[in-house]
Amino acid sequence: MKNLTKKFIVIPLLLACLVFSCKDLTELNENPNGVAPESVNPNLVLPTVLTEAAKLYVNLGYQDIAGVVQHTQKDAWSSGHNDYDWGGDQSWNAYYDVLRNNDLVYTRAVQTNFEFHQGVSLVMKSFMFGLITDLWGDAPYTNALKGEAGSTSDILPAFDTQDKIYAGIIADLEKANTLLSKSKADYEGIVDNVDVFYGGDPAKWRKMANSLMLRYYMRLSAKQPDVAKAGIEKIVANAAQYPIITTNADDATMGFPGNSEADSWPANAVTDASGSNYRRIKMCATFVERLQTLKDPRLGIWANKVEIPLVVDATQPAGTDKIVDGKRILSPDKVGKTQIDTDPEYVGLPPSFSALPSAYNLNPTPGQTSYNPHVSFLNSIYKAAKGPLLRARLISAAEVNFILAEAALKGWATGAAKARYEAGVKASMETWTVGDKYAAYMATPGVAFDNTLKQIIEQKWIAGWTAATEAWFDFRRTGLPALKAGPAAKREVLPLRFYYMQDELRINKANAGVAVSKLELTSYSQADGGNSPWSKQWLVQGTGKPW
Repeated sequence: MKNLTKKFIVIPLLLACLVFSCKDLTELNENPNGVAPESVNPNLVLPTVLTEAAKLYVNLGYQDIAGVVQHTQKDAWSSGHNDYDWGGDQSWNAYYDVLRNNDLVYTRAVQTNFEFHQGVSLVMKSFMFGLITDLWGDAPYTNALKGEAGSTSDILPAFDTQDKIYAGIIADLEKANTLLSKSKADYEGIVDNVDVFYGGDPAKWRKMANSLMLRYYMRLSAKQPDVAKAGIEKIVANAAQYPIITTNADDATMGFPGNSEADSWPANAVTDASGSNYRRIKMCATFVERLQTLKDPRLGIWANKVEIPLVVDATQPAGTDKIVDGKRILSPDKVGKTQIDTDPEYVGLPPSFSALPSAYNLNPTPGQTSYNPHVSFLNSIYKAAKGPLLRARLISAAEVNFILAEAALKGWATGAAKARYEAGVKASMETWTVGDKYAAYMATPGVAFDNTLKQIIEQKWIAGWTAATEAWFDFRRTGLPALKAGPAAKREVLPLRFYYMQDELRINKANAGVAVSKLELTSYSQADGGNSPWSKQWLVQGTGKPW
């Protein structure tokens, strides 16, 4: 009976399939609550593009890349952050997810003649592809978003070379500059509150487009100096045609609602009730000590003072280790040859200090659940899920002014490098609420401009706090600041790029293999072979930088 029942069930189903056409079956499978891609309003997709891009960027600049450029270190779960032990499988899937959504915004914006949205999507396409090629090197670009076309070359796209990607980025930004050149009233379809960066202001988006052009021209400055020089000169000489970000009000930033883990500042102590992610991030000694030397008032905005300073007192009897008036008093024998920092205010964790960084500075509770009172935590504002200073910063007036200072130093921009440099420092200090201390800071030895690239890049590195990717790319291009890897680092020098992910190497083997073959092996590539963070991508090949 069981078998007969099955047969009688199957026959009516087959008959039903004959009755309905393929079109009818398609209609039956339509989601009544969904919106088809071919009819979606670009305003429904744009917020996802902007918020996901901003989150990816801040997660780089506040997490592992902040470790690479020695803004921060972690005292637990630290090997990726401190030591560049990245495991060989760094995925770009989330970046291409943003680009696919962005491509839909652009396609629908063209179909609806929403020129504002076309311009914005070209800016975001440039930003995301710029990030991908900066992080990995050669990458799918021309055919990267054509998978639905179905051919093998669309599903398994070739990797474009870096020079082609940068040229495409600059061309798209040029197009965006034109598309965004009208007054707001001349555009159709703008909905202010879906634009989480600029509230639907085309003039600000136009400035972002041209400021990104400056970023990428400077990125090419060592490899294609003639292209970079001509591009920067064109923008600087035609301010009306190429407006750029010059004030903090025009910065491309995004705040966080702070309602859930998905829309909160990363590594906060609100959505992570244990606070463990916040607790693990410490200031890096490289950063702390330089800020202290320069008497930089931003240090107090970014870091808490050490909770219990160490005091080594030779007058104490042997074996002394006690807390007195909020200080830990130690006799010299209790310290021995252990490396410690007795600064009474701020103590940073040295870069790649050891396989057990939580033990630093005689921490009484080393381990994964450590709470080290002898090393500075980040400022308590970073415990919050949201706040006025907790913003993803994609590009800023400070960065643009430092780019122009470097260009002026090279003779590629009108105006004095000193004025541009000082404007960059001032913009950063105002961003971090210490603008009233600007005059005194600029008079400090080491801050007062000495007409060197070293100083420009150092202040740009400082201003890049929580947006450390640009500091990494500047280091790779210039070797500045002269950062050194610590003793526990995976290699003796800082890395230059991310690994191509294993899925790409396996599934898109031929194309990925070509890209790997174009990477330049170095003495630090070692067992990784070509696909190594210490292999040189086209951008730095032949430049002698950074090492």
